Amino acid sequence: MTVKRATECLWMGPLVLLLACGPQAGSGTADAVPAAEVSAPVQAGAIAPAELVGQMSDHAWAGQVDQAQTLIESQRAQHDTASPDWLLAASWLGRGASFEGQWDVAEQYAREAFEGSQALLDTHDLAGNRSLELALGAGVEVLGQAMDAGGDRDGAVTFLTAQREAYRNTPVETRIQKNVMLLSLEGQPFPTLDVEEYVGEPLPPAESLDGKVVVAFFWAHWCPDCKRQVPVLEQLHEEYGDQIAILGPTQLYGYTTRGQDATPEQELAYLRGPYQERFPIPSFMSVPVSQQNFLDFGVSTTPTLVVIDTDGIVRLYNPGDMPYDELQPHIERLVS
Repeated sequence: MTVKRATECLWMGPLVLLLACGPQAGSGTADAVPAAEVSAPVQAGAIAPAELVGQMSDHAWAGQVDQAQTLIESQRAQHDTASPDWLLAASWLGRGASFEGQWDVAEQYAREAFEGSQALLDTHDLAGNRSLELALGAGVEVLGQAMDAGGDRDGAVTFLTAQREAYRNTPVETRIQKNVMLLSLEGQPFPTLDVEEYVGEPLPPAESLDGKVVVAFFWAHWCPDCKRQVPVLEQLHEEYGDQIAILGPTQLYGYTTRGQDATPEQELAYLRGPYQERFPIPSFMSVPVSQQNFLDFGVSTTPTLVVIDTDGIVRLYNPGDMPYDELQPHIERLVS
């Protein structure tokens, strides 16, 4: 399966940060580069840590692996290479090399980011350090991808599964699980969804889905890419009717409009009321609400789309939105 460089929407806390990080600049957020934290003074001739991270990110998305490697090595002697910002810069080179299939380079810098991040965890709080979180997450991700690219998918899944367990209940758990799903979910039975609450109609019973193609649309109320996906789902529903079923799992984020803090009860009331009035949730789409679904399906990217065939087998796992002309052929093939 080819992993698309989707523009990712990630929850960043009370505010959603927009970052041009892929082909659809500004439409969502993906591994947003944080502001530099307080660090030791930079030596003369060195690029400031935040600027180095930004330049490495730009090179990664532009596919400029050689330029990125030249830049980071020219800066190595002038920086604290054990710092979270340096490790984040290295992780961007690992990601950029993975985009271009340069797996030796990708593995080298992903391992530097991964092992360096692990060494810092005795003295740094992962939940409170965005640079460290992103460096560790990217390091794990690219190392798993490199194993898979080298022909060892089983080893990659084993490695990623072990890392999810090691970092359970931390900010990187969902991202790691996404990579497990990318390598292992397709061709497997669709797991049962967890339902803590729901918006709109209750989740239909499993037997009512027999013989239907099912689309699971994991979304977030703050996500602009998700809002763009809804009309595509409405078009599919109009075209295929009862031949398909569309489910819309979401989770609570602790806030409502404009980052206003909210209790679970207040956020549910917002989804069922003001949000529904402004961005109507399709009546044909049941919306189970549960954080566990997002953890188990690795939904660090919103939307994430999962397509299940008439026998309940997953045929597509896609982090990121999909236009109609990309999603419809998957549905048509399974319906036919």
